[in-house]
Amino acid sequence: MRILAKAALILWSGYIVQAAERPNIVLVMCDDLGWGDVGFNGGEDIHTPHLDAMAKAGLRFERFYAAAPVCSPTRGSCITGRHPFRYGIYFANTGHMKPEELTLAELLKRHGYTTGHFGKWHLGTLTKTDKDANRGGPQGKEHFSPPQANGFDVCFSTESKVPTWNPMDKPKVDARRTWWDISDDTEPYGTAYWDEKGRRVTKNLAGANSRVILDRAIPFMRSAAQKEQPFFTIVWFHTPHLPVVAGPEYARMYADEDKYTQHYRGCITAMDEQVGRLRTELRAMGVANNTLVTFCSDNGPEGKAGSAPGSAGHLNGRKRDLLEGGIRVPGLIEWPGKIRPGNTTMPAVTSDYLPTILDLIGAKPVGDRPLDGISLRPLFNGAMKNRGQSIGFQSAGQVALIGDRFKLWGRAGGKQVDKLPTLKLFDLVNDPSEKTDVAAQHPEVVARMTRELKTWRASLEASDRGEDYPAK
Repeated sequence: MRILAKAALILWSGYIVQAAERPNIVLVMCDDLGWGDVGFNGGEDIHTPHLDAMAKAGLRFERFYAAAPVCSPTRGSCITGRHPFRYGIYFANTGHMKPEELTLAELLKRHGYTTGHFGKWHLGTLTKTDKDANRGGPQGKEHFSPPQANGFDVCFSTESKVPTWNPMDKPKVDARRTWWDISDDTEPYGTAYWDEKGRRVTKNLAGANSRVILDRAIPFMRSAAQKEQPFFTIVWFHTPHLPVVAGPEYARMYADEDKYTQHYRGCITAMDEQVGRLRTELRAMGVANNTLVTFCSDNGPEGKAGSAPGSAGHLNGRKRDLLEGGIRVPGLIEWPGKIRPGNTTMPAVTSDYLPTILDLIGAKPVGDRPLDGISLRPLFNGAMKNRGQSIGFQSAGQVALIGDRFKLWGRAGGKQVDKLPTLKLFDLVNDPSEKTDVAAQHPEVVARMTRELKTWRASLEASDRGEDYPAK
């Protein structure tokens, strides 16, 4: 059945829906990919030709932010439009997606979309019975919240990390960072892929994990395209989260480097090929011009600069930091014919996905459930130059507030709203590497942003107490 844009007004779940165009949506995300790991951000060490081509054809963000400096919280922000402290996913492997939350998949299904999740989930456990991954099984059943319980029709999902090559096989662990040496006596890695019926997937699981994921995502999209049904597809690659393992042909591309670097860079190039495959397949299906594709990372690179191969470029900090290197990540959006190609220095964040997509399909949130993202739709045709609304961050005792120019940053020492230390102020327009604290030169900016940060944190606490959810 062809889905046509019709003038219709519907009220459901606290949302007013004005039927409009229904583009296909594909959200692609890497795991621990640094801002400087890609060619389109000036990286020269890793071959990413397909991502670079996507950047030239679409909108490239100079300042795109993950909502958190670690994976699970950022993933939740992508599908809720809300900061993770609002619903209890404070860090990796904590909490789960609550049934009271409204996810993009649940909202889009009511608009006629078919929905699929492929890759890493990390927003709850996927089995109550089998020992699986970090928390799966009887010991973690209170965190059971698989994709299919959150609006996804089709799933090919893991709870958490897997090796980036032969994802079900456990690499050797007898020496630090020898993940690429597969044991002669192959053992299961311990993290399974599960489908939407809660069944363990056992076939077509060898080789590059990024290819294994696309082997499931592409048929899902092709089937929807043949039915002329709009699709919402999440592709969350595990690359380049540890353990990084590259196939021989990809490792050889970086043969002059140490083993760790060979396999880190090789698995990224293997993933880049799959991004190219995705773009090619969308064109072959005849739906590329009606499909919005995003690309980002969930946080900055793992490890210490100088000893780990991931690159934050010129940025300060890495994964787990609310400094720029921990949260500013590669960011792209492509929609041929609908988004003007080019670069933008306006800050955007993963929490913007939900309000942007709802705006595109004519669904407008009403009521007082707070969103932390904004619609980027005016940016697509060049009508938006400044964000005009700050982005708040909170993680592991750190806080930050980022505006169009300035960033307030410091360590909060817990969740107490009124107890903030002396905060630093950075001018990100003139000092993106955060080398100079300019708080003394702009006391009025510090005072204003501190008040804003306290108000926002109080809102987080209210949400965390469940005040956003209607009484049963």
